[in-house]
Amino acid sequence: MALLRLSSRCTGISRPLSAAFSRFISTDTTPITIETSLPFTAHLCDPPSRSVESSSQELLTFFRTMALMRRMEIAADSLYKAKLIRGFCHLYDGQEAVAIGMEAAITKKDAIITAYRDHCIFLGRGGSLHEVFSELMGREDGCSKGKGGSMHFYKKESSFYGGHGIVGAQVPLGCGIAFAQKYTKDEAVTFALYGDGAANQGQLFEALNISALWDLPAILVCENNHYGMGTAEWRAAKSPSYYKRGDYVPGLKVDGMDAFAVKQACKFAKEHALKNGPIILEMDTYRYHGHSMSDPGSTYRTRDEISGVRQERDPIERIKKLVLSHDLATEKELKDMEKEIRKEVDDAIAKAKVNITVILLLAYSTFTNG
Repeated sequence: MALLRLSSRCTGISRPLSAAFSRFISTDTTPITIETSLPFTAHLCDPPSRSVESSSQELLTFFRTMALMRRMEIAADSLYKAKLIRGFCHLYDGQEAVAIGMEAAITKKDAIITAYRDHCIFLGRGGSLHEVFSELMGREDGCSKGKGGSMHFYKKESSFYGGHGIVGAQVPLGCGIAFAQKYTKDEAVTFALYGDGAANQGQLFEALNISALWDLPAILVCENNHYGMGTAEWRAAKSPSYYKRGDYVPGLKVDGMDAFAVKQACKFAKEHALKNGPIILEMDTYRYHGHSMSDPGSTYRTRDEISGVRQERDPIERIKKLVLSHDLATEKELKDMEKEIRKEVDDAIAKAKVNITVILLLAYSTFTNG
């Protein structure tokens, strides 16, 4: 079997995984060159090469992690409908390539700050499924002690600074983190993520202006999923070429459904920002769910549009095709991996359910402390 042949050439795994997964992931680092699905479109800079260096280990890890993200979000949808998750909840399925590609290009010294669609970014930064589901269900073991919920994930030790509910407000905060990095000579950068709906916010342009003035290592990442809540980008923006919005700041348009294009763009952006200051990346991506759980996602777009993106551009299917074409695994082996992912997600949910809820802790604290 393809995966067993790979495993026989290597001795370990790239990151701690469950025993069930360890037999699937190889550490074979023989270079594999992959060409991005589309060329990059650049503004005030020369675009990076479309040829991206990878390995069998990275390809399989991409598939596993993205499939885990997808399953986690589908499970969150079910938990919300079962009223085990309350409040706001924004799902990331369809956009996984942005999270995984960005993470592959940077280190944990580099900071990430985002809006409220944050579950998968947290997982990519090294968070656990138990922390995710505990936070979503308001449990003590959550990444924000169960008090933040879906919109306020946080992992300071991995330089992940949220999870923010105010549209666009994370961008000035991200530029502030970049200022601190430059001030302390960290040789690190900050990725400040926002959506096309937030791209028209005035505070974004104010933060970008001062970042450019001071040459801060800030990378503004517009996750353009083409709908700000239920409003199509063309109805909200006179110029939807978000990578050009910086005017005097360079920009790059990226196929955000291609994990390797995202990886190449983020590597390029990091090198640029450390030397020259801010840059804008526009990730052309798509969300399968509605804006939030109260949005069916089908009143302002057709079901044919959604299914068309799934069939033609799905980020996980793209990685799956690469894995199969390079003979790194068989269809059956990948299906077995997906079965074990489902079990891992189910186990994490079961564990989170038995954890005490924060509201009970607060009630107990109030009672005992008077």
